[in-house]
Amino acid sequence: MTKPLKTNDYSAYPDNVGRFGDYGGRYVAETLMPLVLSLETAWREAMADPAFRGELASELKHYVGRPSPLYLAKRLSEHHGARIYLKREELNHTGSHKINNCMGQILLAQRMGKPRIIAETGAGQHGVATATVCARYGLPCVVYMGAVDVERQAPNVQRMQLLGAEVRPVTSGSATLKDAMNEALRDWVTNVDDTYYLIGSAAGPHPYPAMVRDFQRIIGEEVREQIMESEGRLPDALVACVGGGSNAIGLFHPFLDDDVRLYGVEASGHGLASGQHAAAINGGRPGVLHGNRTYLLQDAGGQITEAHSISAGLDYPGIGPEHAFLHDVGRVTYLSATDDETVEAFRLLARVEGILPALESAHALARLGDIAEDVGPDGLIVLNLSGRGDKDLATVAERPSPLAGEGV
Repeated sequence: MTKPLKTNDYSAYPDNVGRFGDYGGRYVAETLMPLVLSLETAWREAMADPAFRGELASELKHYVGRPSPLYLAKRLSEHHGARIYLKREELNHTGSHKINNCMGQILLAQRMGKPRIIAETGAGQHGVATATVCARYGLPCVVYMGAVDVERQAPNVQRMQLLGAEVRPVTSGSATLKDAMNEALRDWVTNVDDTYYLIGSAAGPHPYPAMVRDFQRIIGEEVREQIMESEGRLPDALVACVGGGSNAIGLFHPFLDDDVRLYGVEASGHGLASGQHAAAINGGRPGVLHGNRTYLLQDAGGQITEAHSISAGLDYPGIGPEHAFLHDVGRVTYLSATDDETVEAFRLLARVEGILPALESAHALARLGDIAEDVGPDGLIVLNLSGRGDKDLATVAERPSPLAGEGV
């Protein structure tokens, strides 16, 4: 197994074959191997090109609206007993952090001469961001989405269609994110010559986990600058929700070598003991899925089991390989939150700060009380508010609140 590292070793990962210790790699069909190898070459060349980096920075500033604010949530801080800042990724164009990665990858697809874009989506935020950048650059777009998610995320389906994307419902398996990714990979194998697969999370075969992380690092880089300006010091703790894990690794990575506690929060659904959850680290074990080795939900025979979460974006039976690695070496603590805890955290933020978070982000909010106890009353916490909750209003409204009518 992977051994604990000195702090200055984190920059060495992934290695030259795309592995984060025991995790990651390229487990793909022979047909796809030339594609992933050429993608890595194109990505590394692009990131070394000042013109590419300059164009990306310009688009993130003038089209996406970066930098996103770092907001001191005073009433939420009073409620939990620590000083809490929210990184407002939900204020980006399209309403989540997903646009950061999509903008980087669409520029890369153009650089590679790939005229057709495909993507997978769960909550729909990555699908919306992909459809948006395709509209921005006039490229055809197909988004695979589980049929269950098409129903529970109808507003985002409508947004994708208005943006010109074709949304293809997937009915196989659990008809959620895992199955959408399966279909997207089948499409990619079938259309290798003209198609670019724009993966939305820090998962999949190398170079996707590292590439998506690097396109999302802007979150943590901005936080570092903003918190130093506001507080004159680094935070005591960073917290983010984790499914595949792109928003979390984007926040964490610039702080891996610092004395800052890092907390990822998985979806424990109806509870870890129920077996109906999406907590790959807290309730899974290592295996191979979608081109990489990582922690997965599996039965005794190694077959992937179905994930469950109230949030479509976390309803995935695995986690990005860098998160698996950071768990094993003890650098990040991975907690979990149930559906009920998540809905109450959603409602709390709405009542005390006037902000509707995505249910994905609300998982991180649900553990703020515990993290505030860890850092103490003088502690400084930054939580990544990865998306907005408009898409989740129907889901939240269906669940009666035990706190209905009560003050905070």
